[in-house]
This record gives sequence, structure tokens and C-alpha cells, in this order.
Amino acid sequence: MNLISIHELERDFIEEIFSKTSLLKEGGFPKKEPLSGKTLALIFEKPSTRTRVSFEVAMFQLGGSSIYLGQDDIQLGVREQVKDVGKVLSRYVDGIVMRTFAHERIVEMAEAADVPVINGLSDKLHPCQVLSDIYTIREKAGMRKIKVAFIGDGNNVAHSWLYGAAKVGFDLAIATPPGYEPLPEIVQSAIETAKKTGSKIEVLGDAFEAVVDADIVYTDVWASMGKEEEKEKRKEIFGNFRVTEKLIKKTGKDTLVMHCLPAHRGEEITEGVIDGPASVVLDQAENRLHVQKAILLLLLGG
Repeated sequence: MNLISIHELERDFIEEIFSKTSLLKEGGFPKKEPLSGKTLALIFEKPSTRTRVSFEVAMFQLGGSSIYLGQDDIQLGVREQVKDVGKVLSRYVDGIVMRTFAHERIVEMAEAADVPVINGLSDKLHPCQVLSDIYTIREKAGMRKIKVAFIGDGNNVAHSWLYGAAKVGFDLAIATPPGYEPLPEIVQSAIETAKKTGSKIEVLGDAFEAVVDADIVYTDVWASMGKEEEKEKRKEIFGNFRVTEKLIKKTGKDTLVMHCLPAHRGEEITEGVIDGPASVVLDQAENRLHVQKAILLLLLGG
């Protein structure tokens, strides 16, 4: 089994991830080193702090080991084809985490490999991040009905939020400037799933409208990796989509604030908000470790 997209996961499997996460976080997992003898390959074509460290620490704490392979080590698509790397690594390791630009590369890796492949981030999706975010929300707010307002770029995190919110029954309002909306096909797919789970999915053009009655206000950088050349242009376009104290007050609730990091204080979010009492940013970062431990246990057969 692979973890490429939340959309492909059954609701029961997501709940199993969360249940195992709670056991691991509380220290109640019965076997001390359930992944002893297992090895995880980390193929990273993009730099990383949280994704790399959390997966490496997760494998270590579960008794396994990891091998980091940067872009210069493999040179996917240049020195060697993705499918050949997937087939060869399957002879050496028990699982593969891939962090790359083109989502198609992860799909190709999953098709070629005989071991589980985990999406550590692509230009289209970031499933481990959003699974960790959903777990954090439940941890902080319980199992009640939740509304999440995502403010900013309709990027990979927004896409995974569309799939994730629809799967677990959260309401989701995404606010982006014109031309920066999430992919229409992902929005439509999420809406179809939401009909079954009773959630409401909206894509809006006004941040203040999106946050009304929101329990969670979520944002991400305006220019993700690979979009750096657009940074100055995006600062002008996204000026009305900044998470500020004024925006948070518009929710009308004691709202929690989330950011997947890295953050650019003063751009997509003010320092007072991200470092303020409503912020659970460090908690969601920590939960990457615990949720990914659960994912590794379930996929690597520990």
C-alpha cells in the first residue's frame, strides 16, 4: 500500500492512523522497536526541515534506519529513470519517502516500486502534513464539527486540505486571489466526497468572508518552493490575504491559528498572530513525527 494522496485513503484507514498516533504519542505502543531491521529511503529533490527530520527520527525511534538520498545522489530523470530507481531500491529497502517537484514522479515511483511509497511533498499534494494537521485539530478541539479557513495560495497544501476536509467531514473555506485558486478538478472531487460526509467546501475570493465562524485559520507561504521568482509579484497580489489580528477577530470565535511552516512573518501572517496565544503551529509541527510514525508502522508492516 502507498500513501500518495488523502483522496485515495479509506476513512477507516485514516482513523486507524489517528488511533495508532495517539498510542504512540502517549507511549503506550506495546512493542519497543517494531520496525527493527527495516530501512526507509528518503529521496529528496527539495530541501526540507520538518519532513526529513520527522521521518528520520520516526524510523530511529521505531527501531529502524533511514538513508537520505538528495538530488545530487540520484539525479532522477537525468542520470537514471525514476522507474529504474524504484525497482532497484525495492531490492534494498522496505519503504520510500519521496519529496519532489513534479507529482508525476511520485506516481511513477509508486507504480515501479515493490515497497510502499509515501508522498513527502509534491507540487500537487502534501498529504502527511494535512493528516498531521487534522490530528492536531482533533487533539485541540475534539471530535465536534469544525470549520477550517485556508487563506492564501491554492497550492499543494490547499489541495490536500480539500481532500482531507472532505474525507473527515470538516467544513473548509479557501480564500485566494483570482488566478491562484486550487485546481478545479481537485475542488470538484472534494465536493463529491463532501456530499457523502456532510462537509461544506467553498472557494472564495475574500479572506474576511472565508473566516466567518471558522474554528481554524490556516495559511502557508505565498510563494512555495519552485515559485521563488514570483515572490515580489505575489507580495502585491496577496496583500489582502494576510492573516492578521483583524482577520482573526472576524471569525467571531476563539479561533486557533495554523501554519505548515516555514513562515515569512510580516507577509502571509503577522508576528503577533503566529507567535500569539491562538497559535498551535509548534504542536502541528511536532505531530508530524507522531502521525508519520503511525503511517510507517501501518505501511511497513511493523
